[in-house]
Amino acid sequence: MKRFYLAIAATVTLIAGAGCSSSEPGSASPAVPPAQAPVNAETKSAPTGDFNDVDVMFLQMMIPHHEQGTEMVRLAARNAARPEIKDLVSAIELTQADEAKNMTGWLRQWGKPTTVDPNADVHVNHGGMPATNPEVIAELARSSGAEFESKFLNLFTGHQGAAVEMAQRAVREGASRPVKELADRIVKSRSGQIQQMLTLLGQQ
Repeated sequence: MKRFYLAIAATVTLIAGAGCSSSEPGSASPAVPPAQAPVNAETKSAPTGDFNDVDVMFLQMMIPHHEQGTEMVRLAARNAARPEIKDLVSAIELTQADEAKNMTGWLRQWGKPTTVDPNADVHVNHGGMPATNPEVIAELARSSGAEFESKFLNLFTGHQGAAVEMAQRAVREGASRPVKELADRIVKSRSGQIQQMLTLLGQQ
């Protein structure tokens, strides 16, 4: 199990590096805040007609991804000991709640379902449904102390790495400007969160 967690961290380090590749060689990476300023759905509405299947699938897949992330950060808010972790997950929960509200609003504007098609074949070209195994989350909930923090940081690093991958595709292939802007913010903010969590792991 320990090797599994370390493999997650190693894989996501590569994803985070790709998302933050704009830093000049030899210069220190700039600090990235754990959460970006929320963008209210009422002031940043998605224009009807200006979207494609990639936009729709991205939103439909990201909403449950956010819901599962919220489940994990709430566990961390209760069980983590270090204030740095508590501060991080508090900011993440607020940001993701606002993002989920925007994403749900856009899908409704477009007359699209807010839930993803349960048929797995539908998502093959989108990388599949990126979800953390519920059994692993249940195991996390049973942990405490330093063990909990280590498991949480490793799992959530992988979770946010999946968000970066989904958002990168929406940036490349989506058509809706507001959705692409949201996806770009997700790439940057989650890459920053990943770097923070890897730093926290290194301090254990």
